[in-house]
Amino acid sequence: MSSFDQYRDLRDRAAWVERRDLGRLRLHGSDRRSYLHGLVTNDVESLAPGTGVYAAILTAQGRMISDMHVYELGDAVIVLLPRALAAAMRDRLEQFIFSEDVQVEDVTDSTIQLGVYGPSAGEAVQPLRDGGFGVVLPSRGSGIDGFEAIAPRDRSAAMILALEAAGASRADIETLEVVRVESGVPRFLADMNDATIPLEAGIEARAISMTKGCYPGQEVIVRVLHRGGGRVARKLVGVALPEGLDAPVPGALLHVDAREVGSLTSVVKSWRLGRPIALAYVHRDFATPGTRVDVGALDGTRVPGKVQALPFVT
Repeated sequence: MSSFDQYRDLRDRAAWVERRDLGRLRLHGSDRRSYLHGLVTNDVESLAPGTGVYAAILTAQGRMISDMHVYELGDAVIVLLPRALAAAMRDRLEQFIFSEDVQVEDVTDSTIQLGVYGPSAGEAVQPLRDGGFGVVLPSRGSGIDGFEAIAPRDRSAAMILALEAAGASRADIETLEVVRVESGVPRFLADMNDATIPLEAGIEARAISMTKGCYPGQEVIVRVLHRGGGRVARKLVGVALPEGLDAPVPGALLHVDAREVGSLTSVVKSWRLGRPIALAYVHRDFATPGTRVDVGALDGTRVPGKVQALPFVT
C-alpha cells in the first residue's frame, strides 16, 4: 500500500501501526498510582481503570527527562514512553522506592503495541475487546483519535488478523509522523529533549496539572507560569515551506535578516497541504504567525518559510 493510501486510511478510515518506537513499563503494587503521582507533572492518583493522562517527568531545573502516557488498568499502571528511554526510566523509577508497595517491570520486549487510528478505529478494535486481546486504551498521542492495543507478543498475528478483518489497514511509522506533524504534536527525542521546558513545547495544557501536589521541577514551572506570565525564550511553532522544493532537514537554522532565530525539529511532506511543513523552535519575538523566515537548505542556500500557528491540519 502506498504512503498516500496509508495516510488516507489514517485520516478517513482506520489503520493500525506497530508502535516499535514506544517502550512499556508496568507498575504493580498498592502504592503504584500515589508513587508515580509524586514524580510526574500530571494527576495520576485519581485515574480510574481504563483511563490515562499525558505527563512528563522533569529534573529539579524543570527540564524534561521524558514524556509519557500513563494508564490505570485496574491491577497495574502502564507507562508508554520512547522505547530508547524505557530501561533508564525503569531504573530511575526504582531508585526512589523505599517503603512503598511498588514494583516496576519493563515489558517492552514481552508485549506488542498496535496503535489503531482514524474515524473508524472504534469499530476496528471491537474484536480485540471481544476476544480478550490484552488491553485497549484510548489514545490521541499522535494528534489523531484512536486506541493503543497492548497484548503479549505471541498474540500479535491474531491481533493483526482481527484488525484487518474489521477493516483496518496497515500503516507505517513514517506515515503516522506526517499526521503527527500536521497535528502540531511534538515528539520526545525529535521536538523535545533534556534541554526542553514543557512550556516551550506548548504541552502544558495536556501534560501539567495545576492543582496537584509537589513533583520534581514544579517550582520552576510555577515560577514561569505565575511570575513570568508563561513567557519563555523560545516557542514551538509550525513553519510552512515552499511547494516543489526538497524539504530542509531537522536542525536547519532559521534566520530573519542576518539574525539566527531558531531551528527546525521535525520535517515532513504534508499530503493534505501538498507541501513540506515543519515544527521548529523560534525565539518568542519571531513566533507570531505570518513571520517570514529564511530556512537553511541542504545545498547551503536558504529557502523562504513562514511561521504558522499549530496545528497545520485539524
